[in-house]
Amino acid sequence: MLSFLHRRAARTPDKRHVWSSVAALVLLACASTAHAIPVYARQTGSACADCHAAAYGAAGAGPNLTPYGMRFKLNGYTDTDGNGTKIPLAAQLTESHSAPAKGVSTTNLTEADLYIAGRLTDQIGGYIKVEADHVGHDTYNTKLSTVDLRFVAKELKLGGKNLTLGVSVNNSPGFDDPISILPAAMSFGPPGGQGPTGTFLNLSSANSPTNRVIGATFYGLYDANWYGEVGTYDSLPRSTQDHLGYNISGDPGKISDTGYFRFAYMKDLKRQFFSVGVVGLTTKRELQRVGPADDLTDLGYDLSYQFLGNRENIVQVSYVNILEKRKYGSTFESPTVPGLFASSRGALHDETLSVAYIFKQSYGVQVAHIESNGTRDDVRFGPYGNPDTAANLFSVFWTPFGKDDSFTSIANMRISATWFRFTRFNGATSNIFGVPLGVESTKPGDLNAFTVSVSAAF
Repeated sequence: MLSFLHRRAARTPDKRHVWSSVAALVLLACASTAHAIPVYARQTGSACADCHAAAYGAAGAGPNLTPYGMRFKLNGYTDTDGNGTKIPLAAQLTESHSAPAKGVSTTNLTEADLYIAGRLTDQIGGYIKVEADHVGHDTYNTKLSTVDLRFVAKELKLGGKNLTLGVSVNNSPGFDDPISILPAAMSFGPPGGQGPTGTFLNLSSANSPTNRVIGATFYGLYDANWYGEVGTYDSLPRSTQDHLGYNISGDPGKISDTGYFRFAYMKDLKRQFFSVGVVGLTTKRELQRVGPADDLTDLGYDLSYQFLGNRENIVQVSYVNILEKRKYGSTFESPTVPGLFASSRGALHDETLSVAYIFKQSYGVQVAHIESNGTRDDVRFGPYGNPDTAANLFSVFWTPFGKDDSFTSIANMRISATWFRFTRFNGATSNIFGVPLGVESTKPGDLNAFTVSVSAAF
């Protein structure tokens, strides 16, 4: 199947549509989704800052969970202070001003969210997000976003060591990652674009499975250090995706024979934390839900480090590297070059490096390099046959409360400014859409965007 960008390259691109499409990608990659919902603070009696280094989920600023937050997630969101039943509801509002390098600046209430989350019993808890996104002309699209429902057995013993076992039913492979550094858990990933670029686990790729599949994984934590998880996923029918608020053009296709695994070694040194992990997914995918299936195999590794100290100066570093091997179920001839056929095999590669510094869990700065590249294919990847895309993210943020010594510890606000900068797109540093001579071309920098956002959770 030809990519959207390849089909557009055959004629003069409409710059408004190009910039709007890439702006949507930028907003996804810079998503300010926060998981530090106040319902958890009310349930546990702990401040938001106990689980999150920046007291507001860090919104993609590295491995946003502290070791305390990781334990809460592994325990199925069930930990409680025991002081009665808490209402399992929270809300979030996000107002954003977006100024793209080319195109029209906008200021909107970009997102309104409802969370149903927390403890149901000692062994059952969860996280459900219902999201309303601004889609233009004072119109909002409501959709069922991330779901993670858990059953957990705690305080078990194996060989004299502590053992936790659990089951997670979720709709985003990697969201339930306890370290929270895989793309689905960090809420941003390499800029995959609109064509068949980016790995299957990259939530910013076209036809990503994020929120469009359903699966179950079985996980365990042994001796507080060794984490393992295995499971499987199935894609939701297109009609179900539509009913849940998703445009079926982003359908991940019909997937089958899907296996997922995640293993990690995690070490909490009180003032420091580090982890080393691997992740893998294999599936057969019929992108059009009929016809031959593509074989996809993702395999990646990740590293993370946190210097926590006394929580006054926190440094977080994370690196995720995912390689995807593809064996295509069919090949096809180029519509413009007779006799040129798409390759039957290929590889795609995603990398994300993120560094964040947070002062007194209130003020922070983040720098990230995010990149997608892959095997050259002159038919599948237009206009140059090169899917390589690279970008940098620079962000500063302030979280005024959500800490023990602040105005309130069970609600929070985040004010942030983010610059998303493309350095390469479609393997090019100029004329990235391959328009003919005499037609105004587009540079990677034309896709840059600066965004100021204010988010409040209560």
